[in-house]
Amino acid sequence: MAGETRYRAAIVGLGFIGGADQLSGDALGQRVADLDGTHVGALAGCDRVDLVAGSSRDGGRRARFHARYGVPVFADWREMLYAAAPLDIVAVATYTPAHAEITQAAVEAGARAIYCEKPVAATVAEAEGMLSACNQAGALLVINHNLRFHPGYRRLRDRIAAGALGTLTSASLQWTSGRLGNVGTHMIDAVQMVTGLPVTAVAGTLDLSGKPDCRGDAFTDPGGWGLLRLGRDLPAPDGGPRGDLICTMDAADYGTAPLRHRFYGTAGYAICRNRDIEIVRGDDRQFLPDDAPDSGMDRAVAEIVNWLDGEGPFSYDAREAVRTLEAIVAFHASHRAGGAWVELPLRGDHRDIVLHSG
Repeated sequence: MAGETRYRAAIVGLGFIGGADQLSGDALGQRVADLDGTHVGALAGCDRVDLVAGSSRDGGRRARFHARYGVPVFADWREMLYAAAPLDIVAVATYTPAHAEITQAAVEAGARAIYCEKPVAATVAEAEGMLSACNQAGALLVINHNLRFHPGYRRLRDRIAAGALGTLTSASLQWTSGRLGNVGTHMIDAVQMVTGLPVTAVAGTLDLSGKPDCRGDAFTDPGGWGLLRLGRDLPAPDGGPRGDLICTMDAADYGTAPLRHRFYGTAGYAICRNRDIEIVRGDDRQFLPDDAPDSGMDRAVAEIVNWLDGEGPFSYDAREAVRTLEAIVAFHASHRAGGAWVELPLRGDHRDIVLHSG
């Protein structure tokens, strides 16, 4: 029976978020305990998944992972894909430039679901190749945009769709650490999720203040400021604005403003303070609880298992993650063009821009 089937999983990349390795976190100045889950925690903690292998180029990470979880570890992820076969789920928790190659090889080796770190890839073409490879093989591609799996954000999405704010008039997002690729990917993806609208163009400028990347000198992932245009074709049901929705973005490298999403409508507004979400309509204030005991990554793995069981379509299409990457790349293109609007989908030389995100 599908509900009794056990699924075999392996992880490529045994560092901070892949292997819950605190020594790797120390190098980044971050704590595993502060993460919204890890790949190893979500996979090993799912009672329907057997974690059977892991791989890392780093010998110390391999040794620590094996000591904690007792599964075979490999220096070469290619060797692991076949030595640990058959694999149902492969978690890709490496640096961004390796995502495309590992994803396509895992699918060729028979993996049925890929749970990949964000941003999806370093270029739009690589991201499209990942999606195409998974689609051709009938495999599932899931990108770790964990806000999509939080009950509060899903409740807000459903309330907005039901008209709780009237017709949306504008939106805004802000965060403190720059890093459009690593942090902005969550923020921009969540705007598309909550509004149900795709980004169709961006205009902005990058923050080139020179803040060092916490993942090392090989990576440069600036923040910036600008506008996102979200396409809206349907007429407003309450006589509100009919044009596209504009979202402002404030993501300075050395900013101090707290992380926020804001959504404004003709009947009220909503503020997301991380996952503390409030809807305001006149004098009425309502809080949407995020009271699930598990992490966003735990819920993502549970939904992957449901998909493997044949329980219906996955909760979101990975094409939305590709669109999020396009929006980030478009900010780089807009900066080069003096802040001009850059339309999505990207065309021409804009598709060749490489996102140097860790």
